[in-house]
Amino acid sequence: MRTLFFYYLLIGPAFAASNLIDAQRYLENIKYLASPELKGRATGTQEIEKAARYIAGNFERFGLVPAGTNKGYLQTYKINTSSKLGGKNQMSISVKDKKQSLKLNQDFSPFYFSGSGRVAGGVVFAGYGITAPEYNYDDYDGLDVKDKIVLVLRREPQEKDVGSKWQGTGMTTHAAFESKVVNAKQHGARALILINNTVTNPSEANDLNGFSRMSGPEDAGIPYVQIKAGWADEWFAAAGKPLKGLVEGIDQDLRPRSFAFPDAVRVELQTDVQRVIKDAHNVAGYWPGETDEFVIVGAHYDHLGLGEVFSLAPSEVGKVHHGADDNASGTSGVVELARLITSQGKRKRGVLFMTFSGEELGLIGSSYYAEHPLRPNDKAIAMINMDMIGRAKDGRLIIGGAATGTTLKETLERLIKHHADLTVDLTEPAGIGGSDHTSFTAKQIPALFFFSGLHADYHKPSDTWDRIDVPNAQKVLALVADTLMTLTDSPERPTYVKVAPPSGPQITGSGGASGYGPYFGSIPDMAGKDKGVRFADVRAGSPAAKAGLVGGDIMVEFDGKKVENLYDYTYALRQKKPGDVVVVKFIRKGQAESTTVTLEQRK
Repeated sequence: MRTLFFYYLLIGPAFAASNLIDAQRYLENIKYLASPELKGRATGTQEIEKAARYIAGNFERFGLVPAGTNKGYLQTYKINTSSKLGGKNQMSISVKDKKQSLKLNQDFSPFYFSGSGRVAGGVVFAGYGITAPEYNYDDYDGLDVKDKIVLVLRREPQEKDVGSKWQGTGMTTHAAFESKVVNAKQHGARALILINNTVTNPSEANDLNGFSRMSGPEDAGIPYVQIKAGWADEWFAAAGKPLKGLVEGIDQDLRPRSFAFPDAVRVELQTDVQRVIKDAHNVAGYWPGETDEFVIVGAHYDHLGLGEVFSLAPSEVGKVHHGADDNASGTSGVVELARLITSQGKRKRGVLFMTFSGEELGLIGSSYYAEHPLRPNDKAIAMINMDMIGRAKDGRLIIGGAATGTTLKETLERLIKHHADLTVDLTEPAGIGGSDHTSFTAKQIPALFFFSGLHADYHKPSDTWDRIDVPNAQKVLALVADTLMTLTDSPERPTYVKVAPPSGPQITGSGGASGYGPYFGSIPDMAGKDKGVRFADVRAGSPAAKAGLVGGDIMVEFDGKKVENLYDYTYALRQKKPGDVVVVKFIRKGQAESTTVTLEQRK
């Protein structure tokens, strides 16, 4: 401790931190976390539990106080990790009193996020099942599907017409499986059946997507199945409307060809999809300070497992998605900082070292912590989040969040001068983005986000340990260490500042930018289990904030559309345009309320 203090007086904190970061230890931790043995660390698997025990073992060896529940290092929460087919999935079709039973996984298959239930009745054909006001196209225009079973085609119109009015740059969000079921539900359908478009894709006639995990809501709210396209041939024949002519007509003029099949066409369907709920864990260790205030240092340690969800290499689903940079690099950074801080003795403020699971599924672990803090949130002066810090090409580093605390930008600018071998971008505004720091700014805790940028291996099996840029990662971690030590010892604690909406696209840890389109301004609570969408927070100056919505409100209806989950809300929002005025119904402290919101342009 005295030696470290001497270096601080002599040449500043950067020298001490840079020389105390152990690059070899840092890399060895990444190698283990990103090893084939851990199979991509998907939340809810045995392999991520191995990772949790590994991290906890390091915390114990360094002498951190167990900060989890039940006097251990783990904080337990429940998560819907997967779904499975129950024993009551059945389907039969009748055409002119000729009834046939379909075989599960041979003739039909429920979607992973299908609702469970029993339905019987006639069938309505709704084209591609798309409502796209931006193309002046609506398969449901003039079509009554309330309490009906709806049949739709996979993908979207003009699929093969590259450069057409519709296709332009390829498939849109309207083609997504989840978009079709949300649209059907919002139009009042009781169930949705999907078939492959065998006119434009004849080779897919017998293909079923199968009951596999994919992006989508936990429960779509209505039964949702795919059947082999051939089973519907008799339906179109009975209506005197061959599918080929319908598809070619839609592609030609982008006018819907929707209709109700004759009463002789009937379906009986029962879906039984059971949600698998498992224990998941955050890992927490505490290093006490001289006061009860503390700084949180965190990173998510989960990744994509075998890539069933969110893989950017669809042809390699089933292979280990190692997640070396995303986010073994940040997790190893937490472990290495824990080793460094505990080797220096007690500081003015304590440090809560945390690694979160469930980030790839929607910040679930950090959101759970923020709602169920292991130490009082009002004693947390700041949070430092590291997500993908292992590939700082040419020493380039993005730090978000400087605007979320009164002293943070000044502190960082002073420290960066001692790290001339890094090119740092203090992206503004921050504290808003797709990683775990968002869960803390929602609780008015200033938060910094260290991020070295996206790369071609992001969310692919090729994100392996040997591609980590260790020398530059060591430099990044040295700056994080200096920032942490400054925050723990500074006489003044940063005061939280609510950041206004961005003026341009935001960089996020989970990839991509914010995009353009109608802007609402809520931050959803991804750990919420309410019927509706609970807001973790509302962005300052946003349309939602101007309308009086606040964190804790639960949206249950958007512009007349029922909202049961985040997919219902995002789909409804996509149907609007900037300048539209919508009525939002919500629950606040158990009371039903409503407000009008004027949507703005997302910049």
